Amino acid sequence: MEKRYNVLFLCTGNSVRSIMAEAILNGKENRFFRAYSAGSHPSGRVRAEALARIEDAGMSAEGLRSKSWDEFARPGAPQMDFVFTVCDNAAGEVCPVWPGQPITAHWGVPDPAAVNGSPEEIERAFRDVFLTLNRRISLFVSLPLATLGQLAIKKEIDRIGRQ
Repeated sequence: MEKRYNVLFLCTGNSVRSIMAEAILNGKENRFFRAYSAGSHPSGRVRAEALARIEDAGMSAEGLRSKSWDEFARPGAPQMDFVFTVCDNAAGEVCPVWPGQPITAHWGVPDPAAVNGSPEEIERAFRDVFLTLNRRISLFVSLPLATLGQLAIKKEIDRIGRQ
């Protein structure tokens, strides 16, 4: 039986970037991954612009909600194989740290919710983040995980995060 990997995308508010990443990975035609998202300080709501991007890409937004990473630290929670932080250190955000043994990487992207400007500029910011996450996740799911050691996997996902 082939392994199924659980992936957790973390951000501070769990309202845009980590939500998009969860939807993108779960929207990919794969049987090897199950994505989740959470935040260290969840906002309690998913931004409408993020939901629009997800639905425009033909992916399901059903069940997406802003939640605390505490849900994944409780007994009975799925055990994570990968944890990706998607918050933006460059913007001065404090990224959550996930304890434990999963393979971790930082895939920082700017927060489109912080963009001030015209409706077109705001839409472009959300689109750019969605496209960046989609590209990284597509590269991630194409990795031959079964044939790579843990160190090689870590090196590859770090490389993907720099793209």
